[in-house]
Amino acid sequence: MPGLYLHIPFCRKACTYCDFHFSTSVKGREAVLDAMELELVRRAHEVGDAPVATIYFGGGTPSSLEPARIAAFIQQARDLFRVERDAEVTLEANPDDVTGTSLAAWREAGITRLSLGTQSFRDDRLKWMGRAHDAEQALRSIALIAKAGFTTWTIDLVYGLPGMTLAEWDEQLTIALDHGMPHLSAYCLTVEARTALAHQVEKHLVQMPGDAEQSAQFDRLMERMEQAGLDHYEISNFGRPGHYSRHNTSYWEGVPYLGIGPSAHSFNGRERRWNVANNAIYTKAVVEGASFWESETLTPAQRTNERLMTGLRTTKGVDVAALEIDALRVNARALQRYLDEGHLLLVEGRLALTKAGRHFADRIASDLFVADDDR
Repeated sequence: MPGLYLHIPFCRKACTYCDFHFSTSVKGREAVLDAMELELVRRAHEVGDAPVATIYFGGGTPSSLEPARIAAFIQQARDLFRVERDAEVTLEANPDDVTGTSLAAWREAGITRLSLGTQSFRDDRLKWMGRAHDAEQALRSIALIAKAGFTTWTIDLVYGLPGMTLAEWDEQLTIALDHGMPHLSAYCLTVEARTALAHQVEKHLVQMPGDAEQSAQFDRLMERMEQAGLDHYEISNFGRPGHYSRHNTSYWEGVPYLGIGPSAHSFNGRERRWNVANNAIYTKAVVEGASFWESETLTPAQRTNERLMTGLRTTKGVDVAALEIDALRVNARALQRYLDEGHLLLVEGRLALTKAGRHFADRIASDLFVADDDR
C-alpha cells in the first residue's frame, strides 16, 4: 500500500547541520504550495486505486503552515486517493509551533501522529544547532502533546555532538523517558557537505567526536531504550508496540510512495524520481506543465542493494528469498566473516544484524552489495 509524502520547504532558521532542501524566506510560499496541489492532481494516476496507508508532512517545517492549509492537503488526498480510514497522517512539528490551539487544529485537520523536532533539552546545544526553540519550549510542547489525544507521537534527539559526554547523553535520555514518549528517533550527528557544520569542521572551529565516543553513546541509547521497554525496530528508531512509524517502515520495506513538492523523491517499485530542489524553478515548471524532475530505472543489482541497505537497518532484517540477485552466494566469504564475528544472523531465511552488528550497518550492507553482472 503506497504512502504519500509532502515536502514543505520552509523554515524560520537554518540549522547548523541540515542538508535538506528548505528556504528561510517566505517569498513565493503560497505559489509553491499551490504548485504542490497542482502536482498532486497531475500525478494522482501514479497511485491509481491502490489504498494509501500513510501521509507524511516533512520538510522544512510543516508545522509553520496554517492548519487550514494542512487540512486542505489532507482533504485533497482523500478526494484523489482511496485513503484508508485508519491511515497514519504525520506532521513534523517544531516545539515553538506547538500550542493548545495548534494541536487542536491539527487534530481537526486530520493529523494522527506528530514528530517533534526536539533535538536536545539543553539551551546551549539548541543555540549551537541553530534551532528556533529553547529547552523550556521543548519540554512544554511534549507535555501539551501528551495530553492532546493524538494516536501516537515521537521526539527526535541528536547524539555524537562535539564535546558530548556519556553523562550528558544519559541526561538527555532520562528527560525524554521521564516525559513518557512512546517513540524516539535518535540520530548520530553527521557532517554533510555544504552545511554550516561542514564549514566549521573544515576551519577547525569544531572537532567532531571519534568513533569510540559515538559508539559508546549508541550502546547507551540501546541499553536505556531496552530497559524502558521500547523496541529497537530500526537503527535510529525505538517505539513501544503499536507506536512504530508506519510511513518510515514502508520506506525500509521497499513499499512505493509518491513524493510531492520541491526536492521530494518518489518510488514505484522499479523507478526512482526526484523533483528539482529549487522553489522558483519547481513552481514555474509545474504551472507551465514543464519537466521539473529527474528519474532513473533501477537495475536488478540496484534493487537488490537497496533491499540489503534498508532491510538490514531493521530488526526484521532481509527476506533472502526476495532478493533478485543471490547476494549471499555472491558474497559468501564476507557473509561468513560477519556471521563468525557475531555481527549477522541468518535464521529461517532472514538476514539480520545483531546488536553488535548495528554499529556497522552501512559497512556490512555495502560488503554484501552486488553488481549487475553477478548472478
